[in-house]
Amino acid sequence: MDYLVIEGFKDSAENFARESGLAPTVDLDSIEYRMGIKNAIQRGDVDEAITKVNDLNPEILDQNPDLFFHLQQQRMIEYIRHGQIAEALAFAQQELAPRGEENPVFLSELERTMALLAFDTSLPANGPTSATNPNAPPPHIQELLLPSQRQRTAGQLNSAILTSQSHGKDPKLPNLLRMMIWGDSLLSARADFYKPDLADLLNRTEPGSSTNLPTEPPPPPHGETESAMIVL
Repeated sequence: MDYLVIEGFKDSAENFARESGLAPTVDLDSIEYRMGIKNAIQRGDVDEAITKVNDLNPEILDQNPDLFFHLQQQRMIEYIRHGQIAEALAFAQQELAPRGEENPVFLSELERTMALLAFDTSLPANGPTSATNPNAPPPHIQELLLPSQRQRTAGQLNSAILTSQSHGKDPKLPNLLRMMIWGDSLLSARADFYKPDLADLLNRTEPGSSTNLPTEPPPPPHGETESAMIVL
């Protein structure tokens, strides 16, 4: 359930709650609003995202200065992306420079963002690099124009909203899968045992499949006993 809530799959979360009988940990209607904020960042509309966050809970940005700086940084990146150089310079002077003076990390990020002004940002973000075109930004600067930069900012904002709603910001499912893989590798190093092919099992259960699931594991390899002692 937490994975569906965190990643914003409202319909799937509703279906899961109904079929499992588990009560949702958050108001599912809030998922749609939160995803609207996240999507605004991912399409470059930082103003809309900030307005919606403040409407939801004005304390979120007040209590997260790092997040607020990154939102303002993203706003400046969008100015530069659209060729609004005068607006970008004025915004940097009024909003970002004072924060950069207070925090060395912010200052470093501001300098990196300002460096975009020295290069041709009309080039595609995944186009020529400084190695092939002297007018292109170097990779560590050019990456600010990549979709992944918007996604990072959107993810940070999404996490802050979840935290404000007393919900975990990281889904448990990936960690459970990593633990399962780790446990499987540990057991495989100590004993031979039946390990079903999950992808194959899923294919066998597809509608119209003429193959039934196995009712018992296959026999052990030749020369092995039917059971193995597993010592952890």
